[in-house]
Formats: sequence, structure tokens, C-alpha cells
Amino acid sequence: MSYQNLVPRFIKYAKQTTRSDENSATIPSTKSQSVFAHQLVAELQQIGLSQVHISTKSAYVLATLPTNLPATAEVPKIGLIAHMDTADFNAENVQPQIQKNYDGKATIPLAKSGYYLDPAEFPNLKNYAGEDLITTDGTTLLGADDKAGIAEIITAAEYLLAHPEIKHGTIQIGIGPDEEIGKGADNFDVTEFPADFAYTVDGGPLGELEYETFNAAQAKIKLIGKNVHPGTAKDVMVNALQLAFDFQAQLPADEVPEKTAGRQGFFHLIDLNGTVDQAEMTYIIRDHDRSKFESRKELLQQIAARMNAEYGEERVVLEVTDQYYNMREVIEKDMTSVKLAQTAMEKLKIKPIIYPVRGGTDGSKISFMGLPTPNLFAGGENMHSRFEFVSVQVMERAVDVILQIIKSAVHKAK
Repeated sequence: MSYQNLVPRFIKYAKQTTRSDENSATIPSTKSQSVFAHQLVAELQQIGLSQVHISTKSAYVLATLPTNLPATAEVPKIGLIAHMDTADFNAENVQPQIQKNYDGKATIPLAKSGYYLDPAEFPNLKNYAGEDLITTDGTTLLGADDKAGIAEIITAAEYLLAHPEIKHGTIQIGIGPDEEIGKGADNFDVTEFPADFAYTVDGGPLGELEYETFNAAQAKIKLIGKNVHPGTAKDVMVNALQLAFDFQAQLPADEVPEKTAGRQGFFHLIDLNGTVDQAEMTYIIRDHDRSKFESRKELLQQIAARMNAEYGEERVVLEVTDQYYNMREVIEKDMTSVKLAQTAMEKLKIKPIIYPVRGGTDGSKISFMGLPTPNLFAGGENMHSRFEFVSVQVMERAVDVILQIIKSAVHKAK
């Protein structure tokens, strides 16, 4: 189905800077997200949603589409969630480009940036023959992660308000900040979001339906060296950078993102800086299996303890912080939300793609707060990069799926 306001809405959102900042202590982490949130409030009120406000606890934009069924109808309350921030790639002055009726073969120039979307490099382009693609101009990311999700949710709500003949239960909408820095759902309050289950609309290609994510943690390591003149350094100097290399060398060489897939976990060194005197390292630790996840964290502790014992003093200071857990632990206890989405896709002739996602969504945390929240596709490809793009037709299909889930929930309740 075609939705008149979907593409203009998405492009308007994409052009607005909303990048998050992991070094900020505010909620949301950037002023640009607050500005965008207030604009969303005005838009949601304008289209006719109820109880529209920004949560003082979480900075989520919250809204309600009241049921149009009799009070006696026992229909589940469904939540729809997306995030407003974009990732750590240039997000200033985003200028979306539209490639009409892409043939699935041609190289797409990204404006005058000198970059191209080439099917030889990005074979996923071949899946979009005959579709209209929205791309970057090559200088920024696009922000389909997750402004496509926001546009799809709001377009679905707008459609329901314009078609009161479509019966539906209560729909809760939540647009949150700071997902890309892993903090967005930390302050989410399920008591402000009265739903029986929810969906994050934050996935990738057509058909993605995800309810299994990584368990995730971050490790920050401080290496304490001793710097003296190299000419008199024998048996005195302790090079903090060498400590960092020694620490890294004791981790399994093949258990890194570039050598793993599926349910294989990893250690990922994402930052290393310092001098002879002091250095810092940051790792992210990921595994779908909770026991293996715990073992990975324990290995880091063992390496730090071993190195400190070798030096006879604390030179490796390790701090490990859990970030989120595999939401399958919660959702598999009641698969209603997953089965409803799967049935909706199948009714629309969309093949559900269910697999363990190698990442996490706000749904990972929210599920453990008592609100089962699997993830639906939003359409973005090559996310977090200048090569990001999204298909107009896939965005339309995402709206179709949201609407069909809502319709199916009513039908199932009868």
C-alpha cells in the first residue's frame, strides 16, 4: 500500500541532526534530540493522538491511540517503539537522495562526494530491482536507523486515525533517545507505557523479525605504567602500552567480530589510547549464550589478576559493566508477540526472517523490565555509514505489517 506522507516524513526526520553523545551525562545526551522530541510532540498532537508528552523520567516521546472497540472487548494493548538518535558517523547536514526505479545492477553515485553504491561491493543492492531507494549524498549517514522506524510508526497511526472503520485495540507509541549509545532504555518506565507487549521497529531488510539478541557488556581497562628515561629503563620501566598489547594477546585470536557469525560470541577492542605512563582500553563483550557470556567476563578478570600477580602490584584496573541481555530469555516464555508478527507477515506474503541478531535493541532492556518487545524490520541497509540506504517500498511494507499486526490482534481476540 502507498502512504502519501511516509517518504516526506522520513526525509524531514533524516535531515534533522539527532546524533547521541556517549560522553554526555544529560538525558537525552544531546540538545538536538530534545529539539526533535518537541517537534514530534507537536506532530503527534496535530494528527490526533492522545496523551502526547515527553516523559520526565526517560525523555521518551509518549502517545496513545485509544481503542475504538467496546470497553468489553478483550484485545491486547500493543506498543510500538523506535529511537530518535543516530550513530557515531557524520550526521550534520544530511541530504537524502532518491534513486527512482533502481534496476538492481547500476552503480549509484552518491551526489558529488566521490563515493558510490556499487552492487559489486554491496550485493544487497541486487534485492531492490524495480524499487525506489533513498540514499545519502556520500558525506553523512542517512539515519534510517531509526528514523525509518519513527516514520513508519507515525504513518501507521495516522492511517488508523484516518480510517476509523479499522477496529483496533489501544496502541501505545514511544520514541526514545540514546539507543545508539546503549542508554536509551535505561530510564524507560513500563508503568508509563501500559501495553501487553511491544515491538521495536528498528530492524533491517524486509521480513526481519528478531527476538534473540546478544548478552552484552563493556570492559574499561586502565593500564598503569612507570615511565623513566629509556637509557636507564632496564628493570625499572613498565610500558603501559606494552601492558595493553600483553592483555590483548591473552584473548582468543579468533573470537573477534571479523571472524565470527551466527551465535558465536566475541571480544571486540573498540578503543586504545595512551602513553608509556598510562593507557586505556575499551572492549565490548558479546555472546548469545548467558553462561558463555559470563565465562567471557570471567576470562577478563583472570587475565587482569594474572598480570597484576606477575608485577606484584595492581597495574591492570578492570571495570566490567553489563549493558543488556538476550531478550529471548523473556520472550520465549510467551511467544504471542512473535507469532502475531509472523502471522501478519505471512498474510501479507512476506517471508519472516527469524534469526539471532548480532546486536541489541532497546527491546533487549525493555523485555527484562517486564514488557516483551521483539524487533521488526524498518528497511535500513548498510546502517551507520555513508553507504546507508532504504527502500521506499520496504518502508511501505513495514507500515503494512504494523497495521496487519494490529488488525490480527483484534481478529485473534474474537
